[in-house]
Amino acid sequence: MNFTLKIMLKIGIDNIHVYKCFILQHQVTDKTFETKLRWGVPLTAEHLSYLADDHYKRPVIIYDYPKAVKPFYVRLNDDGKTVAAFDMVVPKMGTVITGSQSEERLDMLSARMKEFDLSRDQYEWYQDLRKHGTVKHSGFRLGFDLMVLLMTGLTDVRDVVPFPRTHGKANN
Repeated sequence: MNFTLKIMLKIGIDNIHVYKCFILQHQVTDKTFETKLRWGVPLTAEHLSYLADDHYKRPVIIYDYPKAVKPFYVRLNDDGKTVAAFDMVVPKMGTVITGSQSEERLDMLSARMKEFDLSRDQYEWYQDLRKHGTVKHSGFRLGFDLMVLLMTGLTDVRDVVPFPRTHGKANN
């Protein structure tokens, strides 16, 4: 099925917690994954593709990733194991949107920096932003080319790239 925004609105999008991803993929018996799925190791394109293309057969939003696979500045959830981050994966396309909530609590931010073995001096400016007060905030990244594919119904990303690259030309 060629997914467009209109089709996605009609069939819906499944929201799944990252724990469920692990459970589902460990139950798979008819497929061998190149990369074994383990807690604390990022989900690969192969794992994401299986969930969207084969298991759900529709777009999925995967949320609350393991804290070890996301940057130090992503907000730690109350369980202490996951962070407030998500990916939206569309069949035959991959990850179209990814996002996260930023850590606003200075003590948690300092602890996460320590976990990642980051220099306090190097990130002092970042901590100062939180030290003097902040608000809860989030952000996301949208794959522009993939979103244009969804809106137009085209099937090849090369048809929607705004600035195509050609082999053998300068600044390749």
